[in-house]
Amino acid sequence: MAEATHRSLVDRMMGAARLDVATYEAVEADRTATGQAAAVVAIVAVASAIGASNGGIGAIVAGIVSAFVGWLLWSGITYLVGTRVFGGTADWGELLRTIGFAQSPGVLYFLGIIPFFGGFIRFAVAIWILVAVIVAIRQALDFSTGNAVLTALVGFLAWLALVIALALISGGAAALGRALGG
Repeated sequence: MAEATHRSLVDRMMGAARLDVATYEAVEADRTATGQAAAVVAIVAVASAIGASNGGIGAIVAGIVSAFVGWLLWSGITYLVGTRVFGGTADWGELLRTIGFAQSPGVLYFLGIIPFFGGFIRFAVAIWILVAVIVAIRQALDFSTGNAVLTALVGFLAWLALVIALALISGGAAALGRALGG
């Protein structure tokens, strides 16, 4: 296990993409791996921007910012749901690291640029990431796959409600600003 904690970023990304439990356990335990997890999130955001045929610098920066906000929110919500509702044992950093590395298959998002097949590739990668996130949640929270799936589902619904509420608030603020002449 000690060897696994000192693996390179690429080795860890490959292990995470292979759904290797030992990789998730090593990342969970390695408090210094948070920076590596952040690098994974950034790399995947860039690959996604390229694959969406929107690889301009503005799109890449916006994608990275959005990816980081999403990663932080998703990890926090998953932590709360997993520990408070389903009794998992983890801290927020453990989920942050494992969920960050679970994004590893997303490096293939750049293939989304391929005409006709790109959409299928992006869909397959999204499913792969979903499975990796469930493995990450299971390993970080130290409970069953069933509880990991439920945590992901309840967490997603909570995240979706938050996003909708924020959209309504910001949309409402924008409408009020327009109405007031702003």
